[in-house]
Amino acid sequence: MSSQTNSTPKRVYNFNPGPAVLPQSVLEQAQAEMLDYRGCGMSVMEISHRSKEFEGIIQKAEADLRELLGIPANYKVLFLQGGASLQFAMIPMNLRAAGVSADYIVTGAWSKAAIKDAQKLGVTRLVVSTESSNYNRVPLPEELIFDPAAAYVHFTLNETIHGVEFFDVPVPPAGVPLVCDMSSNFISRPVEVSKYGMIYAGAQKNAGPAGVTVAIIRDDLLERTPTNLPVMLDYKLLAGAGSLHNTPPCWAIYISGLVFQWVKDLGGLPAIAEINSKKAGLVYGAIDQSGGFYRGHAQHDCRSKMNVPFRLPSEDLEKKFVKEAEQHSLIGLKGHRSVGGLRASIYNALPVEAVESLVQFMQEFQRVNG
Repeated sequence: MSSQTNSTPKRVYNFNPGPAVLPQSVLEQAQAEMLDYRGCGMSVMEISHRSKEFEGIIQKAEADLRELLGIPANYKVLFLQGGASLQFAMIPMNLRAAGVSADYIVTGAWSKAAIKDAQKLGVTRLVVSTESSNYNRVPLPEELIFDPAAAYVHFTLNETIHGVEFFDVPVPPAGVPLVCDMSSNFISRPVEVSKYGMIYAGAQKNAGPAGVTVAIIRDDLLERTPTNLPVMLDYKLLAGAGSLHNTPPCWAIYISGLVFQWVKDLGGLPAIAEINSKKAGLVYGAIDQSGGFYRGHAQHDCRSKMNVPFRLPSEDLEKKFVKEAEQHSLIGLKGHRSVGGLRASIYNALPVEAVESLVQFMQEFQRVNG
């Protein structure tokens, strides 16, 4: 049997919603540094998180992220564990005082999950939900009537499952911080961080592998943290320790740092936003020009540039589409089990040629089956 060691690795077009596609150059750099990270004789997965080598990794990752997003000096950057889902509980535990209410906007599965955890832990107010329209839109400005005494306003900038994205940020009452789950469109376009009290994002869609969650928190909000929280749920303590209170997800932070550098090398967030707009335009164009054979889920003015859910005339055709797409190396196009259909996740690292290949497949599939 011939060895595969020196053969060119097979790479498919990965439309999975997360864990998701990573830049090939990042994977190649990680591969080159796997056994010996820059002369230390160990892998990043082996070196101490207290070593000078890892201190360099986490400090550079933070510095590059600060540069990409233009994070002001009065914000802390944390590299946490537990996924964005753990933040659903940590946010009310840290930022909402006993007896004080928090406002939530619900536009899909993930913001619905966030409010459910918040309700378990204290007073929570639903500002508006778009569930009655099967989460195919974001709320109109006149629907956003906030509590001026709320501890914070929480919303999800991009809903991965339902494919709706805010392009105009909600404006809370003066003095009420805006808290945002950016997991599925993090570092996909420029963001004005100063509009937010807190931003958080699981890395495994745009910023790195599963295992690390980025939190960006304004300094004054850390003073709200109660003194009786368990150590690993305490933002103030974790921030004070520079994300190194315990062993952090070293490898995931390392890969995320390489991704931040990759985005910088492309020209930063304005450049990646332009590429992402082109890719989304190609997919939505194929849907809109199909004469109804393909039906998008989201309303036009809030269509996500990261996640494109769509349906075909029948479930049998959808199953056939997924099977035949896989034969063309187009992977991960099955929709989420809760909504069915199809979904193309077109994150930062998915190349334009992958989307062009998908569009060509969509057109040919319609020609044969339409």
